[in-house]
Amino acid sequence: MRLPDPALVVLVGASGSGKSTWAGARFRAPEIVSSDALRGIAGSGPHDLDASEDAFGLLETIVAARLGRGLTTVVDTLGTDTVRRRGWLAAARSAGLPAVVVVMETPDAECRRRNATRDRPVPAPVLASQLATVRTLRPDLEGEGWDVVVAVTDAAAALPDPVAEPVTRSGRRPAPDRVGSHGVRVVLQVSRFPWGEDPLAWLGEVTRAADGAGFAGVALMDHLIQIPTVGRAWEPIPEPWVTLGALAALDTELELGTLCTPVTFRPAGITAKAAATLSALTGGRCFVGIGAGWWEREHAAFGLPFPPDRDRLDELERAILTLRALWAAGTKAYDDGEVVLPETTCYPRPAASIPVIVGGSGERRTLRIAARLGDACNLRTTDTEQLRHKVAVLRDHCAAVGRDPADVAVTVLDLPVVGRDRDDVWARVERHRGRTPAAAYAARTRAGTLADHRARYAELAELGVSTVFMATPDLDGPDAVADLAGLTA
Repeated sequence: MRLPDPALVVLVGASGSGKSTWAGARFRAPEIVSSDALRGIAGSGPHDLDASEDAFGLLETIVAARLGRGLTTVVDTLGTDTVRRRGWLAAARSAGLPAVVVVMETPDAECRRRNATRDRPVPAPVLASQLATVRTLRPDLEGEGWDVVVAVTDAAAALPDPVAEPVTRSGRRPAPDRVGSHGVRVVLQVSRFPWGEDPLAWLGEVTRAADGAGFAGVALMDHLIQIPTVGRAWEPIPEPWVTLGALAALDTELELGTLCTPVTFRPAGITAKAAATLSALTGGRCFVGIGAGWWEREHAAFGLPFPPDRDRLDELERAILTLRALWAAGTKAYDDGEVVLPETTCYPRPAASIPVIVGGSGERRTLRIAARLGDACNLRTTDTEQLRHKVAVLRDHCAAVGRDPADVAVTVLDLPVVGRDRDDVWARVERHRGRTPAAAYAARTRAGTLADHRARYAELAELGVSTVFMATPDLDGPDAVADLAGLTA
């Protein structure tokens, strides 16, 4: 298991419990903000208690600055000051970063032994008070709202492990965030299904390969006929919620969901039920991409109404409100003036909060709906200037509806050609371009090597993108997925 990254990580433990040792083995030195180290900067050394006030002033400034830039920040203090600890938690929430608290539960005798070997040991009565305080803190921490609470019995013994076992407030292990070093999570969108004679085996192999390659999740399109930009109408395009149920049975840590489910295909309540069930089956590894729908042909072919744009967007708003009402606790009636439900009896409840990703780039309505009701907005462009403009419009809508822009993540759909080297890239361009001029097709698909796409994803991260949904025309089986592993690292 990996802790969220980037994230706020607050260490809690008595002197000698191993906080600094544990942090130093897992994080880069610039990521760790230590009150002792800052005493050495503001005063005569790490044990200069006269410099504590200045040291903590510096610490608060550094923590605020790093969180404001979305950087992993490890706070290495005793962590027993409730006011300070909750202030850091609030700062992480404001910055839109996950918040983790790590409790060092090293045995008292070991803390005392380590303390005794120090050049400047903590006085015994002070250490005894620290140990007693830490023992009583665990119930408070569980109730403070931290995303993950980690208990470390002994930092030295835990060093061989990548990280201690995290426990969420619900008692479930969280899915790994799998943020790449370029700064974004990459979700594999499977849009083509050349599965031959054994569809289920092919799906399983591709999904396990995605997990092994470090992808954060797998997304499926929600279409009734294969769309022209991907394949031919007679090629298979499976119903996504049935398919996701099959993928939920696999032993992976992937998040699973749709990108995107049109509100015209199913009543919102049925989508809410399907997603809640998927969440329960996966232990909370579920998301819902949802949109107004766009392809009239598939609606006509399956006997479904295709209302005008305005009506579909109205329904998108009502659908998101319905999802959230049915996923909420209790079975009470719901009436917000737009959606009226006589009861909200929807069991099983989701195992964790289900992110709602609003798909579309329409500046007047769609982005406003995302700003008002979405957890994320999936944009249809990775062009730098267009993306910068769309993100600015989204943030303006957030301000207009009184919502913190940090509460609405930005995701993008990327349809790249990815090759091992330049020769391989252009061979793939020639294979897929059809009648489109090679240069135009290469530009449209951002054709490039793994290194090229990693650099591009780093640029997307700088523009505020948190997740890339990536679908490549060469995805024909597990080996093709494994070849993409360098995109996720």
